[in-house]
Amino acid sequence: MRHWLALGGLLLAAPAMSAEPPPATITISAEARRTAAPDLAVLGAGVVTQAPDAAAAMAENSRRMTAVVAALRRAGIEPRDLRTSQLAVQPQYRYGEGRAPAITGYQATNQVTVRLRDLARLGPVVDALVKEGANRIDGPNFIVEKPEPLLDAARADAVRAARARAELLAAAAGVRIVRVLTIQEAGGAPEPRPMMRAMASAEAADMAPPVEAGESELRAGVTVTYEIAPAP
Repeated sequence: MRHWLALGGLLLAAPAMSAEPPPATITISAEARRTAAPDLAVLGAGVVTQAPDAAAAMAENSRRMTAVVAALRRAGIEPRDLRTSQLAVQPQYRYGEGRAPAITGYQATNQVTVRLRDLARLGPVVDALVKEGANRIDGPNFIVEKPEPLLDAARADAVRAARARAELLAAAAGVRIVRVLTIQEAGGAPEPRPMMRAMASAEAADMAPPVEAGESELRAGVTVTYEIAPAP
């Protein structure tokens, strides 16, 4: 007990340590963008069929989808750029007030995701798909296949923009930038809606639907916290 009391006395007698105040800071968010012509188009192409029974719906769907896939391969689509994305058979119902839903037939859906690397052929490819029986076309979505170099450039631009804005605000406030404390990236992403420009070739314009690729815009953002101090 005496040992505990003595220890308690020592603890009580120890001088309190003074904590240093946190540094003054300024936090800036900045964004930068880079644009490039897309080099890849991604679209969905499929067939939706209906029939009184599931087997008939799937049989008709398979017949037409086989022709669609063959058209894609004739168009030069490589196996690595063709992937089944949906395959389903679902009952179709008739609903009536006060009555249980009744099955009226079945719907079969088969869809593939297509990556097209020759954008000038997109219009003719879509035209060929429709002629071969595709009745569901989703897209296209134009993207840059390897965006990292552009995103890295946008990240560097964003950091420089944050520094320039911090210097401006610090000077207006009569302080100076001491150092960077933290950097957080907001994330890089392509712009969902491209700036459009004409893409379809003149030879394909008579038969194929007009398609525009535009420019893909990639953006990156950063949030930077700087330590500041009074200006000399």
